[in-house]
Amino acid sequence: MPRTVEIKPSHRSSELRRLAASTKDANQSRRLLSIAAVLEGMSRADAAKIGGMDRQTLRDWVHRFNALGPAGLKDNRRPGNPRRLSVTQQVELARIVETGPDPVVDGVVRWRRMDLQRVIEVLISAES
Repeated sequence: MPRTVEIKPSHRSSELRRLAASTKDANQSRRLLSIAAVLEGMSRADAAKIGGMDRQTLRDWVHRFNALGPAGLKDNRRPGNPRRLSVTQQVELARIVETGPDPVVDGVVRWRRMDLQRVIEVLISAES
């Protein structure tokens, strides 16, 4: 049978509940409440249900809590993909969208995604 990961006694359950109430991050709050419930003697399965997760996920968050404290229960935001348009291209695209299409030149009376894709391709190729 797998061994239960112990929660470091650096925080009391009442302190974790206070932190959960004061944080603006709902996910961090749920995780804090789940760990507080475990510290109060609730089973790991029931504590995980409080946080809307399974026992394995709670175990993973306990590891992060032990390593980083309450701040470790926040989601790590990834930077994502870099922007494909430069700032000047974005400004130009915004101007084009707000102005609207010219029916004679663009062949449409309102922008569709496929039309804007063509405009973006022209913007990208013009800067290359």
